[in-house]
Amino acid sequence: MTNNPNVLVKISNAGIQKSGKWLVKDVNLEIHRGKIVTIIGPNGSGKSTTAKIVLGLHKKIEGSVERFTKKISYVPQKVSIDWTLPIRVLDFMVLTEDLEPQEINDALNLTGVDHLISRNLRDLSGGEFQRVLLARAIAKKPELLVLDEPVQGVDFAGEVALYGLIKKISETLNCGILLISHDLHVVMSATDYVVCLNGHVCCSGTPVDVARDKHYKELFGEKSSQLLSIYEHDHDHVHTADGDIVKDNV
Repeated sequence: MTNNPNVLVKISNAGIQKSGKWLVKDVNLEIHRGKIVTIIGPNGSGKSTTAKIVLGLHKKIEGSVERFTKKISYVPQKVSIDWTLPIRVLDFMVLTEDLEPQEINDALNLTGVDHLISRNLRDLSGGEFQRVLLARAIAKKPELLVLDEPVQGVDFAGEVALYGLIKKISETLNCGILLISHDLHVVMSATDYVVCLNGHVCCSGTPVDVARDKHYKELFGEKSSQLLSIYEHDHDHVHTADGDIVKDNV
């Protein structure tokens, strides 16, 4: 038990075995209200597995998981939709949950897609669809939001904007966010704490701490570490690997 009222989830020495092999092991993690925690790591490192531990989707685990809220929303890595069906944004918003009109409008407005409420899903761009997914996830104002690779199918400028939006959601709703990402040098401007996984926690801390850590450099290379180091100063933009600047506007 924690005495900190801002802690939403606390994981202690958590791990999962499958067929005698550890999928992830010895994970320690806290998610606080109003803060963004990002899990990074190569494919197969246990990122999504750890997210599912947080959500309680894995029952047989080592260690302990304490949840101090039941108001949790989840946007999975893949969403199954029959794109041949004429499903409007409004229909999609109420597909799995009863929502009041005001809840729908507030969520779509916060994510910047309220003007698309009557548009068919199949006519949306990748970035617009991701914003609709976020809107549906936040409509009931969760205290914890878990996002697994939320910028798939979006170009670089769209990624920057979406990560800025995720930060805005955290600040507006004062909710904790667990973010799974491979977009290392982009996501760092919108996160408070980073956990680097490779079957276990290799390193963790602020984006700057992780960028300097030798275990991170060994896992992702010196070039990636240099890209992360740009966040040592405050700014409202992201530098691309080519030296271009993309404004971080939502």
